[in-house]
Amino acid sequence: MSAILKEPALEYRPMREGDLPEIVAIEQQSYPHPWTQIIFGDCLHAGYSCWVCGRNGMIEAYGIISMALGEAHLLNICVCKESRLQGIGRKMLRHLVGIARRHNTDVVFLEVRPSNVSARALYEDEGFNELGCRRDYYPAGDGREDALILARTL
Repeated sequence: MSAILKEPALEYRPMREGDLPEIVAIEQQSYPHPWTQIIFGDCLHAGYSCWVCGRNGMIEAYGIISMALGEAHLLNICVCKESRLQGIGRKMLRHLVGIARRHNTDVVFLEVRPSNVSARALYEDEGFNELGCRRDYYPAGDGREDALILARTL
């Protein structure tokens, strides 16, 4: 009889200043135009809801959401390269939406690159709908890329 090894459950906790070097490393591996440590620090100091999740003390994903006046805005969500395609991004998204719900927000907004097909599919699958487009929102290798504005009513 062989033993079945079970992976430890993901643990969620608020992001801390000491996490920023690891988060920035994940961000740099993930995006051609990553957020800087200063931007992440500003989110912490502004009081945004900043979260990490992982196992065995390693950060596998992080997310940042701001909430005000009944609305939430998902600012950043990312999964480290080694942990992708395991449903961790979906779990982090659901965690952040749950936080927005607990803060009595009515809607969650986000922007996504049209070229980010996997993120768009996740958001659509999780009930987000396209509202419009912000022209030239993101930096891109050959200039700028639009952002699709998505929203989900809670």
